[in-house]
Amino acid sequence: MKVSIDQLEKKLNINFKDKNKLIKSLTHKSFNSKENNEKYEFLGDRVLGLVISKKLLEIYPDEKEGSLDKKFASLVNKKTCLKIAKKINLEKFILTLDKNKNKFPPQDKVISDSCEALLGAVYLDKGFSTVEKLILDLWKEEISQSKITQIDAKTKLQEFSLKRFKKLPEYKLISNTGPRHKPVIKVSVKIQNSKIFVAEGSSKKIAEQNAAISCIESLKI
Repeated sequence: MKVSIDQLEKKLNINFKDKNKLIKSLTHKSFNSKENNEKYEFLGDRVLGLVISKKLLEIYPDEKEGSLDKKFASLVNKKTCLKIAKKINLEKFILTLDKNKNKFPPQDKVISDSCEALLGAVYLDKGFSTVEKLILDLWKEEISQSKITQIDAKTKLQEFSLKRFKKLPEYKLISNTGPRHKPVIKVSVKIQNSKIFVAEGSSKKIAEQNAAISCIESLKI
């Protein structure tokens, strides 16, 4: 593990004072049920959110909250964390076991969770300024792409439905699962004569946007 730790530190350009924090951030609960990265993931998720929201306020001082919220969601979601993790080949350093106690390649969720846990470990070991610099370096391309204005899918679908059918789209909450700090909200939407479209998000607002996007794309609105 020593060689792997050195390699990862070089990729991050960070030298941990306490190597055990780095190792713990890479340890999945299947490998060690007591000393694993779940709490670091909890912390890293919030550190990432703070750094990204702070940066968005700096570069979009006149943007409305709704627009900032969409940009924020696209930058901190699991898909983006997975993309960032693979930039540094994080999957090669994660400690995880299968049911037969054999090492196996981690799944995408494990990789993205470990990315957040790594940020938590950096914050605990090196402080806020170091983890802020790391996040802004790793997320540089994604933050730059956030300048592209996102379509407000709910508004677009609502305008179409009112114009065509004189009715609002029908949204329904299907489920609310996952831990309190990282919920998974599932909703459905339909307009007159359409099938039901289902999508998920980390909030009801985001889930409804995703459902509206699915409806718009499917119906070619």
